[in-house]
Amino acid sequence: MIELYHSINSVCAQKVRIALAEKGLSYREHLMTLGGDQFDPSYMKLNPNAVVPTLIHDGQPIIESSVILYYLDEAFPKKPLMPEAALARAKVRLFNKLIDEYVHNSCTILTFATAFRPGLLKLSPEQREAGFAKAPSKKRSEYKRDVVAHGLDSGFVQEAIEHHEKLLSWIDDAMSVGPYLVGDSYSLADIAVIPYILRLELLRLSPMWNRYPGVATWWERIRQRPSTGEAIFSRMTDADAAPFRNLEPDPWIKVRDLLEAA
Repeated sequence: MIELYHSINSVCAQKVRIALAEKGLSYREHLMTLGGDQFDPSYMKLNPNAVVPTLIHDGQPIIESSVILYYLDEAFPKKPLMPEAALARAKVRLFNKLIDEYVHNSCTILTFATAFRPGLLKLSPEQREAGFAKAPSKKRSEYKRDVVAHGLDSGFVQEAIEHHEKLLSWIDDAMSVGPYLVGDSYSLADIAVIPYILRLELLRLSPMWNRYPGVATWWERIRQRPSTGEAIFSRMTDADAAPFRNLEPDPWIKVRDLLEAA
């Protein structure tokens, strides 16, 4: 039996839902709001990091989205999502490493500086700080605290943009070799990257890949894939999409200026 603790807008949870859809695996879902329920002691026994997703397979919790992706492919080898060639497998892991070490936190920075900022600013400073203080990752709380205070003027934003630029360049380069990120076969590399390109699009930052035409080619192909629709687009309600509507000021104006200055 598979259970999944997740939320709709979590980029990490989106990855895992895509993999489950590709594998044709059913699961019992526990939908979380991330409005404080991630700090519930019963949940933190499953996931001490107080984040989603958490996968439960036959009663055993597996955490960290990249680890879950590899686990699903090994535990359910039908319809493999890792290529056979050793070099291609290494490339899959490199994409996941880039996401885990650089892009994910950068995505958090851009999202909290824009879409999530208005809602957090409606809270009192004491309420905001109480939420930041609960998070086990003090570094991520530092990012959130600063970008909520300063928006896209935060000192963390420039580097976040640069990490996304690196990802976009990798995708663009990959399209000169094959239709997917590591060649001819759809893989865990594509799955790992999808939510982050979607997030840029939701934040009105798709002009970032105007200089990388391969990204548009890959994204158009990937967004038409049934698993993307099943795991992401069909799951987003109006409430889930609400933070990304009416972004003011338009994030692209500031990001464009930062790109030109760099």
